[in-house]
Amino acid sequence: QLESAWASLELPTNKLTAVDNALVKNTSDLDSPQQVDYSQLQYLLAAGKWQEADRETETVMIKVSGREQDGWLSEEDLDVFPCEDLRIIDQLWVKYSNGHFGFSVQRQIWENIEGTNKEEDLEVWKKFGDEVGWRINDSWVGYRNLDFSLNAPLGHLPEWVFVSGFVGGGFFGSGLFSRLESCQE
Repeated sequence: QLESAWASLELPTNKLTAVDNALVKNTSDLDSPQQVDYSQLQYLLAAGKWQEADRETETVMIKVSGREQDGWLSEEDLDVFPCEDLRIIDQLWVKYSNGHFGFSVQRQIWENIEGTNKEEDLEVWKKFGDEVGWRINDSWVGYRNLDFSLNAPLGHLPEWVFVSGFVGGGFFGSGLFSRLESCQE
């Protein structure tokens, strides 16, 4: 039954690039090559339980990477994160938020920030944090102050608190976005 539900998936194209739409449509179901169960994430997203879904995203990504004992991911983990699992997670977020949240939404925002293709530096990440609402009034907001609703800025969720390499609350490096790009090839 999940397979037929995914086959009829229609996403709003006004918020995603053609490349991101292809990434989303490449996953027809929730079958993870890593044998990770995504039904709880799907349930939480469908119910609009954004904070719980954010935490479940952390849980499943750490599980996929085999980093349960560490409780976090490194940029190197993101470099080799299984494409199919990344697609499933992103597709769920994009579908249930109606294109408002998801890694591909964040990637599009990242790519639209001037200078992101040249040099990764803290100033670029500050701009990204400002765009997605992780920074307010020149300060990183911290996890407990995020907006876990559809009133949040575009791309606000999922937050990456489980990835090492944060500087002042913002991820310093575009490993996740690079992985999204390599997975579409």
